[in-house]
Amino acid sequence: MDPEGLARLDRRIGGCRACPRLVDWREEVARTKRAAFADWTYWGRPVPGFGPPDARLVIIGLAPAAHGGNRTGRMFTGDRSGDVLYQALYDVGLASQPTSAHADDGLELYGVRVTAPVHCAPPANKPTPAERDACRPWLVQELRLLRPTVRAAVVLGAFGWQAALPAFAEAGWTVPRPRPVFGHGVHVELDAADGPPLGLHGCFHVSQRNTFTGKLTPEMLRDVLRTAATAAGLPPTKYG
Repeated sequence: MDPEGLARLDRRIGGCRACPRLVDWREEVARTKRAAFADWTYWGRPVPGFGPPDARLVIIGLAPAAHGGNRTGRMFTGDRSGDVLYQALYDVGLASQPTSAHADDGLELYGVRVTAPVHCAPPANKPTPAERDACRPWLVQELRLLRPTVRAAVVLGAFGWQAALPAFAEAGWTVPRPRPVFGHGVHVELDAADGPPLGLHGCFHVSQRNTFTGKLTPEMLRDVLRTAATAAGLPPTKYG
């Protein structure tokens, strides 16, 4: 475990300007704002991961929302997707509170770190393959720093799954061939030559489209989190 290394990585991520389209978009959103947040000073930068450096479970999403993480500076914070995710984490005993409104709201995660394969808010929530690939080294470094403790991962959505598999491989785990296909509830064990395996779990993304239509229900999300937490050695203590 290298807490200082992860803190340094977070600071470096916050200063990245590698993708011109994403830089332009995140900064334009921060200038123009949404009327409901007119009094906010938007973060407007890449959003680093959130959670303790000795996390046993990592949750990998897609990218920050324009008026969520791009506004608050914390993953899945200040938007409806985050409302769903953090409520579920609280329900199964992995978060100190069920809401995530801003970066100084006192929220703590217990043994869990939340991150993404793309750290900047993309237009229409759709990063390009080139932007995904340009951002991958950040995820690889984060996973390498977490390797001493992390034992399970939950990947939210097919985009995150496709982006995360090569990152897991570069970070030292063995990804089966052919690559496992994403699906809700899919579970794959990723072996490592020099350490314990990682339990990889697929989950539909906590997007409004999925949660509003019922494709992903709170019960479905809690079930995946319970399974992954147990695999990681973090038995849930609450069942909402």
